[in-house]
Amino acid sequence: MNPRAASTLSLLAGLACVAAGGAWAKSSDRDQPMNVTANSSDCSVDESKPCILSGSVHITQGTLDIQSAKADVRRGGNQQLIKLTGSPVKMKQQMDDGGWMNATASQIDYDQNRDTVVFSGKAVVQQPGRARIAGERIIYNMATGQVQSGAAAGGGRVNMTFEPKNRSTGNRPAPGKAEPVPEPSGQDDD
Repeated sequence: MNPRAASTLSLLAGLACVAAGGAWAKSSDRDQPMNVTANSSDCSVDESKPCILSGSVHITQGTLDIQSAKADVRRGGNQQLIKLTGSPVKMKQQMDDGGWMNATASQIDYDQNRDTVVFSGKAVVQQPGRARIAGERIIYNMATGQVQSGAAAGGGRVNMTFEPKNRSTGNRPAPGKAEPVPEPSGQDDD
């Protein structure tokens, strides 16, 4: 493989790390081939220069699926930063237990050195049937599994929903439907 191709592949491998760690990832995805498509790329073998992918960027690796308008990869030395932007950036990945994680945000930043993923701008991360977190900024530490949002993450209020563990799927309302309200009994409680 020529040096240019090897350098490009190594930086693209970092794109998969955006969600390929911790509780939000299927661990075997890291061992799968990565496919990246975009309308254009502007990359250099010089690691001090950015690699920019733009126009319908689509990254897949195993169950990981990322769609964004642009990917900006900065690397050099032992540092790698990846910024995904879009309207919104969409990401989904299966977890080791078989559940799924879906995320959307205006921007997703991955910092390899800090092992963090920051979702910002109308960020929503959900695990269907389990939990949902939404806010202007959500920080996920891949090393510790710690999730911060709201004031703790430096941005606005946070909205979280947790599904009860003992709730069976047959008793759940359809998505977007409210829980049924019991009819009044018609009896006075005087």
